[in-house]
Amino acid sequence: MQLKKETTIIVVVMVLSWSPGTDLKRPTNAHGQDTVSVSLPGDIILGGLFPVHEKGEGAPCGPKVYNRGVQRLEAMLYAIDRVNNDSNILPGITIGVHILDTCSRDTYALNQSLQFVRASLNNLDTSVFECSDASSPQLRKNASSGPVFGVIGGSYSSVSLQVANLLRLFHIPQISPASTAKTLSDKSRFDLFARTVPPDTFQSVALVDILKNFNWSYVSTIHSEGSYGEYGIEAFHKEATERHVCIAVAEKVPSAADDKVFDTIIGKLQKKPNARGVVLFTRAEDARRILQAAKRANLSQPFHWIASDGWGKQQKLLEGLEDIAEGAITVELQSEIIEDFDRYMMQLTPGTNQRNPWFAEYWEDTFNCNLAPSSEQPKSAESTEVKVGIKAKTTCDDSFRLSDKVGYEQESKTQFVVDAVYAFAYALHNLHYDRCNSQSDQTSEQRRHQHSESVWYRKVSTDSKSQACPDMANYDGKDFYNNYLLNVSFIDLAGSEVKFDRQGDGLARYDILNYQRLENSSGYQYKVIGKWFNGLQLNSETVVWNKEAEQPTSACSLPCEVGMIKKQQGDTCCWICDSCESFEYVYDEFTCRDCGPGLWPYTDKLSCYSLDIQYMRWNSLFALIPMAIAMFGITVTILVIVLFAKNHDTPLVRASGRELSYTLLFGILVCYCNTFALIAKPTIGSCVLQRFGIGVGFSIIYSALLTKTNRISRIFHSASKSAQRLKYISPQSQVVITASLIAIQVLITMIWMVVEPPGTRFYYPDRTEVILKCKIQDMSFLFSQLYNMILITICTVYAIKTRKIPENFNESKFIGFTMYTTCIIWLAFVPIYFGTGNSYEVQTTTLCISISLSASVALVCLYSPKVYILVFHPDKNVRKLTMNSTVYRRSAAAGAQGAPSSSGYSRAQGAGTSVPTGGAVGTTASSSVLPTQNSPNLEEVTGQKAVVHKTSEYSNGEFLREEGEFVEPMPICNQVEN
Repeated sequence: MQLKKETTIIVVVMVLSWSPGTDLKRPTNAHGQDTVSVSLPGDIILGGLFPVHEKGEGAPCGPKVYNRGVQRLEAMLYAIDRVNNDSNILPGITIGVHILDTCSRDTYALNQSLQFVRASLNNLDTSVFECSDASSPQLRKNASSGPVFGVIGGSYSSVSLQVANLLRLFHIPQISPASTAKTLSDKSRFDLFARTVPPDTFQSVALVDILKNFNWSYVSTIHSEGSYGEYGIEAFHKEATERHVCIAVAEKVPSAADDKVFDTIIGKLQKKPNARGVVLFTRAEDARRILQAAKRANLSQPFHWIASDGWGKQQKLLEGLEDIAEGAITVELQSEIIEDFDRYMMQLTPGTNQRNPWFAEYWEDTFNCNLAPSSEQPKSAESTEVKVGIKAKTTCDDSFRLSDKVGYEQESKTQFVVDAVYAFAYALHNLHYDRCNSQSDQTSEQRRHQHSESVWYRKVSTDSKSQACPDMANYDGKDFYNNYLLNVSFIDLAGSEVKFDRQGDGLARYDILNYQRLENSSGYQYKVIGKWFNGLQLNSETVVWNKEAEQPTSACSLPCEVGMIKKQQGDTCCWICDSCESFEYVYDEFTCRDCGPGLWPYTDKLSCYSLDIQYMRWNSLFALIPMAIAMFGITVTILVIVLFAKNHDTPLVRASGRELSYTLLFGILVCYCNTFALIAKPTIGSCVLQRFGIGVGFSIIYSALLTKTNRISRIFHSASKSAQRLKYISPQSQVVITASLIAIQVLITMIWMVVEPPGTRFYYPDRTEVILKCKIQDMSFLFSQLYNMILITICTVYAIKTRKIPENFNESKFIGFTMYTTCIIWLAFVPIYFGTGNSYEVQTTTLCISISLSASVALVCLYSPKVYILVFHPDKNVRKLTMNSTVYRRSAAAGAQGAPSSSGYSRAQGAGTSVPTGGAVGTTASSSVLPTQNSPNLEEVTGQKAVVHKTSEYSNGEFLREEGEFVEPMPICNQVEN
């Protein structure tokens, strides 16, 4: 099986070797392009892949060195030196390196990585082992041609994707210090890949957090072709969509884009002027060319750049473009400056750094000088090309040193390169301890917090024998990755914690930077304005914007004001605002909802509250006026009742019909009391009182009046037709008739309560009011008063019929006046009551006053004459004035037959005999008296029966009275004394 596996691997290598995309070349000379590398011998070899040169246009590698790539390469060498000189890590074992240039191109990096594969295949050759004493074979000391145990790199995600696919076939673990593509976390495809940086998923979340912090909802995006830009912007778009940030324009920069492509991209961005924010997920060189295109466009309204760590905090990227980049907000992996590495770099010179074949190019580029040709400094073919056609201004001085004065600045990924080396070192140390039975007194906790003193030269070991045992050297790389590499955890040189999750990803920590102009200077700097670690912490007040005094907006549509909702127009971030109705609240940003009856939205329109329930208040003017009228009426009515009670047995009160008088006064009192039931807060009890009080109160008054007017009409109309005594005109009969009429109204009210049970209800005249009312419909109330209207109508008819009776009996005129006035009041009341239905206070006040006026009319018209005599003329309240004697003239023809005299009455009574008379109190009566036919006391008074006859002296409904006589008139209906 092992042979079959090795055969398969060899076939794969052969296929890759002949593949046109890889362009694999065998080393032919010391200066061949594919052979230029950093090779340091060691017991265990770690490979390295760094973008030392920029990507070329016509060739894999460009002529210019990549500043960041050289620093990362030196960072690996620096970390290897520290590990090799640290007696606490891998004692007796030296780590060697084999570092290659990827030229920032994935296909070229894959070609270079085949050198690692060939070295792994050479592991099958036993010549790399030696057995000095016939013991088990061990690795030969300082072997530089041995297999790589692991690889550090690459930088670009596109490079790591290609290399990881190859290395996994040969179980070679890989740790990248810069590749952040999300897809590299997929362990089904990249099961031996780890990184000391987090994936772009977190960076995308951080970018969206920044946009949301500024309330930007409409932005454009630009990303580079390749795994870094494409996977990064994919994660950003997903996060932005979930958090309601819309993309106005999404543009991709092709790998071979020219200036025309970048100008076109800027032109497309300008077509969406509301998208002021532009998110860049690009490589550094693409970001620079975008800024160059923006400068060429001479934008009147600048864009505000939000950039990923591809831009980061690079200063050289913005040379000559500072004014365009001002105010840019960039995300950079949170890293600390390793001061010891700066000292390491500042002591390097092309003469002392012979192990890095590209350092001379880096030196010339940094100091803009030419190094003198030296046989001691091997040059690569590409290095020679750089010099062709370039006129050197100066020759590099031996005193030149790297410092911040010449633009040197520690590259942001330096810490992660060093961490990657130490991760391998600690994992190998643990493997060595487990497999080679090494005795180590260094505890895990000490390793996490202690580092040896910095030594920048390569350790020279006097030990001729490596401490790496065969079990360690032959340990499977996949098991090493899973069992050791992913389990390391330590504190690095900068004091930060380093560890991996199960996907091989590092901790997600970012700095948020703002590119600002220095105060009182023309220079610019990156200023840290916030951090991101599981959430954004940003100081917005320290942010500087490009040509903006205040924070700009980047939105397709402005946020809707309070009480408004969005109506979408195409893009989800573009809308028009529409106001909710006054009685609606904002349910969500797209929907208004009705608060419902009795509810009203708060000022913020986000929820509703209950409106105050309105009902008649005792202290309101609408209640005070009817209560004052009612209380006055009640007082007067009680006084009349008291007055009548005190004069209960006087002739006037007796002649007034005490039973009906008290009944009528009680009805008036009930009507006045209705005001308080109507004004009281509606409850079941008050609503029952309202129904009974209004209907029954009126029925008591008008039933009594109807009984009176009916009796008067019957007596006078029957007197002209027959002398027969009328039935049902006695006081007892009158009370029974009145009670029967009242009972009908009581029955109607009871039926009404069954049909429409009493209770309360809420009435909503409009959406802003809630009125508590009794559960009585206006039409139901009208129908309930229909019976009383019938009583009023009949009373009025009787009043009209009896209007021409003799003046002695003209109480009917006052009854008629009462009924006419009542009809006018009720005719005016009905339209007012129903016309004021939307104003419960006016409606209630109108009803109360109308009821009180109806009662007052009856009280004043019917009882004021009697009260006047009882109070001011008690001398007239005597029998002789209420039972006057009259002499009637009798005609001859009527005498034999008992015909009446010219006065209309027969003289059957003897002289001096008084006959009970009736009429209105307070009027001048005629001496002609009409004796009633039904008076039970008539015979007691006159001693004989009175006979009523027709006479010619009765004209126009009145009897003539004798001259000089005065009779106090009494009501005909109450002519009979009690």
